Amino acid sequence: MRKILLVTTLLTSILLSGCSVLEEVNNSLAYVNKATEHINTWQDFGQEAPQMIQEAATDAKAKEDLEAELSTLLNEIDDFNNTEAPAIAEGVHNQIVEKNEALKGIIESSMVNGELALDKLEQSEFFTLINEVTTMMNLLEDLGG
Repeated sequence: MRKILLVTTLLTSILLSGCSVLEEVNNSLAYVNKATEHINTWQDFGQEAPQMIQEAATDAKAKEDLEAELSTLLNEIDDFNNTEAPAIAEGVHNQIVEKNEALKGIIESSMVNGELALDKLEQSEFFTLINEVTTMMNLLEDLGG
């Protein structure tokens, strides 16, 4: 009887520890997917932004569209920054959050009385930071692979 109880306890322990490992793997993969999506958003915007800024300089509708896009990006920054990263991804997450906060600061400082000041945005490190965020994709691929 004692052996049966010992074997049952041992098997239960093994199964429970296996579940927590599986849960950690699933959390890590979910995080990598979310971070990849976030970085892809910045990469796409980084490719479109120069043209958007150029058009916004002469077209009020284009400027409104750019302001709306930047507002959406601010919301995405907050959403991503509030994501809980698994332990294995904390370092990468903190690096992305740091860049996000810098991007957020630039966007917010480029707004004057609720309107985008294109010259402030163009003269900032905005595109450099976007490039730095997109290069973090390699770190994510290392986590996911």
